[in-house]
This record gives sequence, structure tokens and C-alpha cells, in this order.
Amino acid sequence: MSQKTILFLSAAAVIVFLMTIGCSSLERKLLFFPTHRDADGQLSPWLKDGHVIGYTHRVASPKNVWLMLHGNGGQAADRVYALPCFSPDDSVYILEYPGYGSREGTPSSRSLNQAAMEAYQLLRATYPQTPICVVSESLGCGPASVLASGERPPDKVVLILPFDQLSLVAQDHYPAVVVSMLLHDNWDNVATLSKYHGPVEIFGARDDEIIPVAHAKALAAAVPTAKFILIDGGHNEWATPGRVTIRNP
Repeated sequence: MSQKTILFLSAAAVIVFLMTIGCSSLERKLLFFPTHRDADGQLSPWLKDGHVIGYTHRVASPKNVWLMLHGNGGQAADRVYALPCFSPDDSVYILEYPGYGSREGTPSSRSLNQAAMEAYQLLRATYPQTPICVVSESLGCGPASVLASGERPPDKVVLILPFDQLSLVAQDHYPAVVVSMLLHDNWDNVATLSKYHGPVEIFGARDDEIIPVAHAKALAAAVPTAKFILIDGGHNEWATPGRVTIRNP
């Protein structure tokens, strides 16, 4: 069988598959991996209007308040592992994405961006005299960068294992033609962070095979205020003690 025939049959199979389940549905299955387990009680529920919008570790009179936007897998209550990276003087609020955990909704770039903005504004209203900072990991760097382009941006932005453009990362794993057909939730962090003038710290993992470190380096190079820090390990090892310290200033 010739290479052209193989390519034609592969393309035809993709088209049939898309027609069967729909592009948006397939995209969600490839991009978002929520879980829906009960929280184990290590973090306190973060409520708005009686609904859980995330989980939190609060301290009295925090020096800083951090909004954490997690990666594409699991749920907010899983992120206990990140707490040792923060100062014991800071409060941490971890957003639950729509369609994750017990939160209703469907995950998409639009719904994640909206949920992040609403949570950020809530923290601004709750702590009007306290620095509000944003930290994110992996996919969460998309909505985090969107927050940085707002009218009252975060006091500091920390991006862990970020990407420059999500479509470029997808092309590391799939043919460009498939990416163009499937990927509509395409965050462009270079564009959104270009409007931010505050401090940015970018952590890239040397052995990251999911979001290769070249993407973090490209993002850092495009953001004048960014400080790039190279850490050891792979994509899911950044919270290993001593690798990432999250502080403001």
C-alpha cells in the first residue's frame, strides 16, 4: 500500500470519526480530563452563593492571596501537593473548573476563562487591601494569562509548565491538519501576556514530554518582565520539594 493511500485512508477515518461524535465533543475528550471524587477534607470548600467553586487553604491576615488555576486533569481538591510551595503567610484559593469535581458546567476555554475571571474578582472584593496573585500549572496557564490582560491585573503571575500557544503544543503530538480540525480552545499566552507589565515567573521542566520546555522558554522570551527558571524532572514532578517556590515579592 502506497504512502498516499495510507494518508488518504487515515484522513478519511478521521473525518468519519469526527462526523460520528462531533468535533467539539472529541476536543473536550482530548483536552480535558476531569474527575468527580468527593473531597478528602484536607482543603476547605470555597463557596459562592452556596455553590462550591473551588477549595482553599486560608491563613489569618494573609500577606498575599493566591488564585491557583490547575492543569487539565483531576480536580481542585487534588492540589494539596502544591501547598508546600507557598509561603505559610499566604492564603491559597484553588479554582474548580466547570465540569470538574462537583461543579456543574462544561469545560472549554470560554468557560474556564469566565470562571477564572469571576473567581479573581471575588478575591479582589474579599481582600481589597491585600495583593492578589495568580499561579497556574499546565493548561491553567491559559486562563491565568487572560487574567493578566484585564483592567486590574494580578500583582504577580507565576506560570508553571506553561505554553506559548496551545496549538503549537498540540502539533508536537498530532499532525497539524488534525490540530486545525479539532482544536478550537486555543489559548495564545504570548498575546495575552503582552499587555501585562507586572512581575512574571515562568518555570519549565527539563524533561517535560507533555509540554516540552521549549514552549516555556519561548513564552519567557516574548514577555519582557518574565524570569525563567529551569527545574529538573518531568511534567508531573514540579511539586517535588525544593523545585518550585511560589512567593510575592
